Amino acid sequence: MARRHEAEARQAHPPGTLMARAGLATARLALTLAPRGRRAVVVCGPGDNGGDGLVAARHLRQAGWAVHLHRAAGSRAPSADTAAALQAAVAAGLEPLPCPARLPGADLVIDALLGLGSQRAPEGEIAQAIAAIRATAAPVLAVDLPSGLHPDTGAVLGEQAVVAVATLCPLSLRPGCFTHQGRDHAGAVWLADLGHPAVDGSAWLGGAHAWPARPHVSHKGRFGDVVVLGGDAGMAGALALAAEAALAAGAGRVFVTPLDEASAAPLRPELMRRRLAWAAQPAALAQATVVAGMGGGERIAAALPPLLAHAARLLLDADALNAIAAEPPLRQALRARGARGRPTLLTPHPLEAARLLSRSAAEVQADRFAAARALADDTGATVLLKGSGTLVVAPGGTPVVNPSGNAALAGAGTGDVLAGWTGGLWSARPDAAAAEIAAAAAWWHGRAADEFASQQPGRPLRAAELIERMLLAG
Repeated sequence: MARRHEAEARQAHPPGTLMARAGLATARLALTLAPRGRRAVVVCGPGDNGGDGLVAARHLRQAGWAVHLHRAAGSRAPSADTAAALQAAVAAGLEPLPCPARLPGADLVIDALLGLGSQRAPEGEIAQAIAAIRATAAPVLAVDLPSGLHPDTGAVLGEQAVVAVATLCPLSLRPGCFTHQGRDHAGAVWLADLGHPAVDGSAWLGGAHAWPARPHVSHKGRFGDVVVLGGDAGMAGALALAAEAALAAGAGRVFVTPLDEASAAPLRPELMRRRLAWAAQPAALAQATVVAGMGGGERIAAALPPLLAHAARLLLDADALNAIAAEPPLRQALRARGARGRPTLLTPHPLEAARLLSRSAAEVQADRFAAARALADDTGATVLLKGSGTLVVAPGGTPVVNPSGNAALAGAGTGDVLAGWTGGLWSARPDAAAAEIAAAAAWWHGRAADEFASQQPGRPLRAAELIERMLLAG
């Protein structure tokens, strides 16, 4: 999609226009990132991404910076735009040199080695230049995307990729900057539309969500019932976390059904127990939002058939997903539910998604977008694929990438909180699409972690505390 948009933009503007604008935008961002800077190192590749860097180097020199320009020569002749940019840089007094193993000291390094077209592991001079950039102590600004990173999947293509403090994406954002390893490499991502904004995309970037307005004349029945089911022996805490999160997110009533009554964890007084909820009358399930699987163990499998058949809205997490992956009849029941138009949301982490897809977790992570689409299309359910850059995709829909969250969420129980919170939001807004609810819940989940990390950097966030922080996030 980004390549098509770039081709359309080139046809809509005179030759050299987009490169001139991209290079100027890069130089302006460089001046913003290093307002007191006076020395820059610009490392350019042989393609048009390198041309953007050449233009940026010229503008920085004209702004009074000392600029060290390094350029990797390609095996093919540069495009007309890049050749013109190189000629203009030389005319401005810049001397392009091969990239050394160790870059000179600088206030900022600009990585303009590889761009949108990079799809394979860097080799030779390009790989050496990436290593040199990685070794510098100076902050790095990447043009288009950090060199060595796949633009679509966020996977590191070779042995290493550039780690930037900021990335400038010309024309459109690169999905790979927002998921998998991309978030550790891209830094703050900026968009320069170059006067040709995108109107379509292969994915959408999620945004902030506000609490939905509640009419003054309201009662608990208006916001629905959530049934939270799970908590086999020794795993009652997962059930309690999900139930408390559903309540905090706005459900009118939350019923808790532990699979092992003897090991139930203490609950908030607002929560109510409902024994054997999966055996309730179909009419009761047809009015409820059901969140199932957290700490469910092997017992969850027996509870799933009536839920798949009758629940009005069904969120499946954790061991419910493992049961569906292991038992073909449950998988078929899930597909049949989708065929009937019953809304279902799956919330796997990469290993659970791998089991459902009969792949390895590494294969799922290598292309998270493809994995989430495949799972949604196969099951007929909306999928929230957890991880760095959480993805939400409905069957046949365009994925949404959640931009919030950080490693503070890498702890026990945070996924249970997300499942419960999502169920609570969905209960209060029963007519909303599963993808809309999932995207909102993922944002709240991540936003709370971002605010926590800004106050206590480097610390993990305990799941019980996460619920209270989600109430205040915004």
